This record gives sequence, C-alpha cells and structure tokens, in this order.
Amino acid sequence: MGGLAGQVAVVTGTSRGIGRAIAASFAKAGAAVAGCARGGRGGSFLEDLSSEEQSRCRHAACDVRVQADVLRFRAEVEAALGAPDIVVNNAGIVTRAPALDLAVETWNDVLAANLTGTFLVTQAFLGEMKSRKHGRIINLASIAGRTGTAMLSAYCAAKHGVVGLTRAWAEEFRADGIAVNAICPGSVDTEMLKQGMPDGAPKMSADDVARVALFLAAEAPLALTGACIDVFG
Repeated sequence: MGGLAGQVAVVTGTSRGIGRAIAASFAKAGAAVAGCARGGRGGSFLEDLSSEEQSRCRHAACDVRVQADVLRFRAEVEAALGAPDIVVNNAGIVTRAPALDLAVETWNDVLAANLTGTFLVTQAFLGEMKSRKHGRIINLASIAGRTGTAMLSAYCAAKHGVVGLTRAWAEEFRADGIAVNAICPGSVDTEMLKQGMPDGAPKMSADDVARVALFLAAEAPLALTGACIDVFG
C-alpha cells in the first residue's frame, strides 16, 4: 500500500494517456479509484492493475460534457466506493484548425470537453468535500494554458480557462480544507499530442505526469493550493 490507502479518487478520461496513467498510479498507491471515459472508447486503467487493485476500483462510461451523465456517474461512484477524497479532471479533446476554418460547433465541443467538463465534474462532487472539510482537486491544464499555440486556439482558450478556474476555486474553497491545483504538462507521448501537434516530439511519458499528480494527491501540504505546476522545463 502507498500514500493513498483508504482514500477514494475520481479520475476522468482514464481509457488512455495521462488519465489512465494517473488512475493506475493512484490505485497502486492504495486508493479506490473510479475512472471514466466516453462511451465507446476502448481500454481502461483497470487493465494495468493487479487483481487485488482491480477489486477496489471501477471504470464507467461518462461524457463529462453532459451534466446528466456526470450526475449518474456521481451516483454510481458514491454507491460503490463512497464520496471521493480526490477529484482529477483530466478528460479532454484537441482539434487542430486555422482560426478562419474553425467551426463554431468544434469550438464549443473543445471548450465543453476540457473546460465545462472540469466545472461539471467538480460541482458534482464538491458538496461532500465541503461538508467534510476535506478534499483535493487536481485539474489537468497544459503548456497551452500558459502560452499560445498556432492552430490550437480552442484548446488554448479552454486550458487557459482551466488555469483560471483552478485559481478561483483555490480561493473559494480554501476555508473548506480543499486544495485545488493544476498541472500544465508540455509534450507528452500520447495520442492527443499526435492529434494536436503532429510534428511535436514528446519530452516525457504519461507516467511522468502521473508522478506529479500523485504528489499533489498524497504528499503536498494543504497550503499548496492555487498552484499551476509547469511540467515542461
């Protein structure tokens, strides 16, 4: 067992990439993890665990863009595992397009998956955290939430929004004993990098980012809140 024994964690976007690595690392550290991904996506972090670790974890279909889906997921998590101590908002998508050709439907979808989903999932699980005066919220932003990138205007806008949410929530929830932080990774060896930056060279693995998330969940002092941790050198 590791530093998360006895804790419950929710991680979104756990079928692949960074979310899958974070969910697996939390489970290996002792947490009971509820992961989710959009219906129809293959793979699950459960495949990366031992049978003992799998026995205390769950993976469900949930589209974080849809409030009804999120509320159903919350009910499933709380019935199976109890209220979470940790929420990791990782789910997201990227679309590469020139601003002149970017359809408003695509713009809305990128913001919904990355930004609105972060809001909906946090809001769904926040009440129990506030009532218990305890919790950790970790939002996955990006280097695109720190700088601008040509052809990724919707994604950059969404991730800048995640940084803003993180800072606002850190102040709002400080008195409730809830730490809120963001991770801003650079080029990670994932399918999203290939979609967003086809010529980009990965500088790190998803497991590298998971190590930062595990620190924020298990070791970081409560006073560390409102931070946006750059993981791109």
